[in-house]
Amino acid sequence: MIRAVICDFGGVLTTPLVRSFLAFQEHSGISMGDLGQAMASMAEENGAHPLFELECGRLSERDFIAGIERGLGGGRRLDGFSAKYFEHLDRNEPMIECMRSLRDRGFRMAMLTNNVREWEPLWRAKLPEIDEIFELVVDSAFVGMRKPEPEIYELTVSRIGDGVAASECVFIDDTDVNCQAAESLGMVAVHFVDSDQAIPEIEKAVSEQ
Repeated sequence: MIRAVICDFGGVLTTPLVRSFLAFQEHSGISMGDLGQAMASMAEENGAHPLFELECGRLSERDFIAGIERGLGGGRRLDGFSAKYFEHLDRNEPMIECMRSLRDRGFRMAMLTNNVREWEPLWRAKLPEIDEIFELVVDSAFVGMRKPEPEIYELTVSRIGDGVAASECVFIDDTDVNCQAAESLGMVAVHFVDSDQAIPEIEKAVSEQ
C-alpha cells in the first residue's frame, strides 16, 4: 500500500532544467561543452566532481564559479548565472496541482532535491506553497549527500516517519539513474518525462493498493 510520495523539484515541478542552461549559454556565449570541460578540469585538479561537491554543500557557489572560470580561461566569466538560470525556470502547474491533490487525499508528502545551498531562496520563491504541500523537504546541500546515493533516500524515508517503509513510497524524478536507485531500495519509481505521461503513472501507482 502506498502511503507516501517523494518528489523531485527541478525538472518535475518546474520546466526542464536544460532550458535554463541553454538560456545562459545564449546569454553568455559559453557552451554546455565548455562548461563540461571546465568541470572535468576542476575534478581532475581537486579529486572530486565540483558539481557533486556543490550539491552536497562541501563547495560554496563562489568557489565553484571561481574554479569553473579558471577552467574556462580567456577571461570568460559566469556573472549572473543563477539569475539567468532561474529567470528561465518556470513552474509546472499540472504537477504542482497533482502534488497538492495527493496531499489532500492524505498521502505523506516529501520533496527530495539535489540543489545548491545558496540557491534555496531562489527555488523556494518559485514555489512559495512548498511547505503547504510538502511536510518534509530534504535538500542535498544541507544533508551532505545527493541522489542517487542510497543514503539520501533512506534519510528521507526515516524523516517521513510514522512507520512508512520504502516499499510504501512513490518516487518521482526526471533523471533515470535517480529512479533506478529508488527502485533498488523498494520504492515505486515514476521517471518524469512530461506531465501528460507522469500524472497517469503516479495515479496508477497510488491507486494499486
